[in-house]
Amino acid sequence: MVNHNVQTTLNYWADPGDGLPPTPIFIGKGRITNERPHRAHNFTITDVTGHEADYSLDTHGFQYCRHESAEKAFTDEKAIETVYYKECEQLLKDITGATRVHIFNHKVRRGPTQWHHLGQNNLANRGPVTRTHVDQSYHGAELRLRWEFPDEADELVKKRYQIINIWRPVETILKDPIAVADSSTVPDADLVAAGMTEQDFGGESWVVRYSPDHCWYFMHGQAPGDVLLIKCFDSDVGVARRALHSAFEDPEYCDRESRQSIEVRCLVLYDA
Repeated sequence: MVNHNVQTTLNYWADPGDGLPPTPIFIGKGRITNERPHRAHNFTITDVTGHEADYSLDTHGFQYCRHESAEKAFTDEKAIETVYYKECEQLLKDITGATRVHIFNHKVRRGPTQWHHLGQNNLANRGPVTRTHVDQSYHGAELRLRWEFPDEADELVKKRYQIINIWRPVETILKDPIAVADSSTVPDADLVAAGMTEQDFGGESWVVRYSPDHCWYFMHGQAPGDVLLIKCFDSDVGVARRALHSAFEDPEYCDRESRQSIEVRCLVLYDA
């Protein structure tokens, strides 16, 4: 089998050089506003097909696994928040050994590549995020933990906790696949904290300074049963703590229908 490695570009934060932090993102009232400058850089994205088992959450910051869901269309919000959430909680417990999994939100994406520019109702047409990022900074992860567990957070921060996204195609993906970067190739110095407000929650994510040393991976033709786990945070400093991720354009499939996917965002808690 010949793997489908892709020569393409990835969009990195373009530091304006003014000494100011990155422009904040605001999500709410039917739209997302993201005015941060980005610049495209050339990369080869390595196809992991046939070698999925070589990558793990604690070594690389991401992991592929096979998992079939009872949900197929992901159009019923109630079914997602009951049936699918329970599946996701059990999946993470089985893989990580965690004692508790708390899902704090999910995103279904069915929109076009340039959905940010659609105006007031762009969230109704949410599409792929084509900018390198991590959903939570180290500080942002604690902000999320304290937001979700205001009465328990002082005790929970004393134990190991993680934020892991469960990313699944709704239909087999050819257009705008998702790439993840090996955590060991991305030093903390390449990460820049950036404010993000969603509804009433004031969080913090990472934007990324370009480096040619970042190593990026994806699965060509990722199908609904091919689940990608993306670690956004880990309080354990002895393992991979986060994985950059971004959608990217595969020139061979840019004329295909818009990608459909769902990501579920989870706080993963341990007894020690």
